[in-house]
Amino acid sequence: MSLLNLIKNQLIEVIEWTDDSRDTLSYRWPDDDKEIKNGAQLIVRESQQVQFVAAGQYADLFNPGKHTLTTENVPILSTILGWKYGFQSPFKCDIYYLNTRLFTGNKWGTANPVMMRDKDFGVVRLRAFGTYDFRIVEAAKFLREVAGTDQNFRLDEFADTMRSRIVSVFTEALARAGVPALDVA
Repeated sequence: MSLLNLIKNQLIEVIEWTDDSRDTLSYRWPDDDKEIKNGAQLIVRESQQVQFVAAGQYADLFNPGKHTLTTENVPILSTILGWKYGFQSPFKCDIYYLNTRLFTGNKWGTANPVMMRDKDFGVVRLRAFGTYDFRIVEAAKFLREVAGTDQNFRLDEFADTMRSRIVSVFTEALARAGVPALDVA
């Protein structure tokens, strides 16, 4: 590591993310050393939330605005005190940006017909399709259960999961409802 890189890594960061893809659900800020410095400035835009992760655990959730981060990584000092860790700070942090806008017009459908027992027609094979809209409302739950630690989690990765989930919920609801086949629509 050159002296210039060492000095540059000790500077306090300004962290911001603008998404021009229109299909990114979550984005992990690319910080190679994961040593976000104390006093770093975090910019969160409208239709974004930021989940701050400290030492592998979810910490603060930031809404739109400018925020000053408080971490255990004091510039220069944490590197010097991390001599026994190869001059790396043991206080690792991650920042996940989440897109909270409404994602509209997502299609779903049954790949195979759903079997249903009807009083009038006996066993009937039904197919269903439609569209759904969604937005992320619980950042920590979304990261924990859906996106994980993915660097850049996109809509196409999420769509397959949602399609299969909607079809299974639809099938269960159809079975429990006991609605005649002619009344399903």
